[in-house]
Amino acid sequence: MANSKALDRFHRGTVIPAHPLALTNDGKFDERRQRALTRYYLDAGAGGLAVAVHTTQFAIRDRGLLEPVLTLALAEARPRGSPNGPPQAAQNDESRLLLPNPNHPIYSDNPTEPRPQGSGPSPTPNADFQRSAPSPTGTSGEPVIAIAGVCGPTEQAIREATLAKDLGYDAALLSMAAITANEIEHVRAIAEIIPVVGFYLQPAVGGRVLPYDFWRKFAEIDNVIGIKMAPFNRYQTIDVVRAIAESGRDDITLYTGNDENIVLDLLTPHRFAGKTVRIKGGLLGHWAVWTRRAVELHKQLQTAEPTKDLLQLAIEVTDSNAAFFDAANQFHGCIPGIHEVLRRQGLLTNLRTLDPAESLGLGQLDEIDRVYRAYPHLNDDAFVAENLDRWLQ
Repeated sequence: MANSKALDRFHRGTVIPAHPLALTNDGKFDERRQRALTRYYLDAGAGGLAVAVHTTQFAIRDRGLLEPVLTLALAEARPRGSPNGPPQAAQNDESRLLLPNPNHPIYSDNPTEPRPQGSGPSPTPNADFQRSAPSPTGTSGEPVIAIAGVCGPTEQAIREATLAKDLGYDAALLSMAAITANEIEHVRAIAEIIPVVGFYLQPAVGGRVLPYDFWRKFAEIDNVIGIKMAPFNRYQTIDVVRAIAESGRDDITLYTGNDENIVLDLLTPHRFAGKTVRIKGGLLGHWAVWTRRAVELHKQLQTAEPTKDLLQLAIEVTDSNAAFFDAANQFHGCIPGIHEVLRRQGLLTNLRTLDPAESLGLGQLDEIDRVYRAYPHLNDDAFVAENLDRWLQ
């Protein structure tokens, strides 16, 4: 059963980073730094985590990493014995709380990596996932909303949704990229298993165009709780907002995934059919970096009216995202760009992805340098430096 307090937090609107994947220099799963990333997001004040999503890399499913990655994130956010921990059945099943198949070739402790002073002993494949640092409810004292990415044809999506529910996730972020027919039936099948957050992903990174009619029918499905809108397109974003407004549903919460329009999405009231709809939060790859500042920004924008300063800030955030996501090269380096920021902060050691062909785009490194110089008030480097050793323990 989904955590009602966590879902309430989702409906009020919060910061949900899309969780990256940490790999060692030789491409193995880096459990220690994966854990450190989760701790960073929770200590930064994020209200949720989105795991096994685009930023985590869909290819984890082909490498035997789906369950390990999902398990590790939830174990960090909700340790055993905590009020918001995994279901009792999962707590009693040791295999659900440990990385399965530690001898899988993708798994590595990376024993040759230098460890910061005071970082403690090297973790082992059988280490108990007990957090010694941040609260399982995050810095606000509220439960963390745990969202698992679910994708693929219906049979695969049902398996992934069932796994997410069994592990204790609150909702599924449902990709429609692989579904070209019977889309609504597909959504209903997943909604029968776990609460669904719709995912409108832009075609440039593997998504597809979904018209107003689809979203209007989508809004009629029970157990749909929200939509992440990431078409990177004003027309298509409005299609979704209008569909929800005209559906009469007040229990479907809209989240921006439009990394190129974050501030304006959160500032703008949308009025359709006599109803005003606000985008209440963000589920964003961009918020996988500089997360502490994202939390502060979201809190400010919840009650703000547009001002010249906020409009300028909107441009600065979008300009930063263009660098991180490699907009100049049609988003070729969108994941390595996120990794580069995390590498500079010491959270990652490299830019590795599961796809060897994925790398920074032409000129992208210079662009990241530029936005770092131009907008020092947007980064949270000092916050990360202050806490990094503890997160790596």
